[in-house]
Amino acid sequence: MQLVLLSGVSGSGKSVALKALEDAGFFCVDNLPADLVDALAEYASTWGEARVAISADARSRESLARLPASIERQRARGIDVRVIFLDASNESLVRRFSETRRPHPLSREGQALPEAIAEERDVLAWLAEIGQRIDTSVLTPQQLRGWVMDLVVADQSRLTLVFESFGWKNGPALDADFLFDVRFLPNPHYDPQLRPLTGNDAPVAAFLERETQARLFIEEVERLLRRWLPRFVLDQRALITVAIGCTGGRHRSVYIASALAEAFRPDYTVLLRHRDLRG
Repeated sequence: MQLVLLSGVSGSGKSVALKALEDAGFFCVDNLPADLVDALAEYASTWGEARVAISADARSRESLARLPASIERQRARGIDVRVIFLDASNESLVRRFSETRRPHPLSREGQALPEAIAEERDVLAWLAEIGQRIDTSVLTPQQLRGWVMDLVVADQSRLTLVFESFGWKNGPALDADFLFDVRFLPNPHYDPQLRPLTGNDAPVAAFLERETQARLFIEEVERLLRRWLPRFVLDQRALITVAIGCTGGRHRSVYIASALAEAFRPDYTVLLRHRDLRG
């Protein structure tokens, strides 16, 4: 049986992610207290439910501290347990709550929205550390659904590497374990012929290889990662996110993230994401 535990800050897209799992055939339960995780897993196993997804968040804060013990018990039973934590920048969360006009679940009378968000972050900080983190700040619902399903189907018997391109103008990648800034490389954006293209297009790749030190940078990052990734394996980490940022997230970061993904694909499970590349 596969058990997905979905958590995250309010407004980060948990409803979208849970609906994606439901559409994929998961038996889904929203806002389940941690005390009931074992009972639900036993029930699902008894009735032959092969895929179960549970959403747990600060609304059931009293029982959250007992969640790690439940995770370990289920893994000891041989169940494939995956923890996914959704996050977003404070600015994105404030905007989303303002647009929907919904109250924050931890808000109290006289408390400002940023204060409720900060309180929830304190409650969930430890949970973010044990889950596979996804920054949803600028993701479309379609992107979020795809990224969640990528994590669900990834082979956990080997380390998964996520190479993610992004644009600094939309904010940093909050889910990065390694973060590299490539804004020092000449920008293809300023060439009128290259501007409408992306880092996936051959003319942009040719420009970066001819006019910049992009290839040298890729080699240096690959050397660094190959030196230290075995330590993460020894630490039993299931997933590492390597984020590459340029100004707009369309040219330099896309090319470099794609090149790194190709270099590591023979040796690791590799996921490639382009956060700010639309279409």
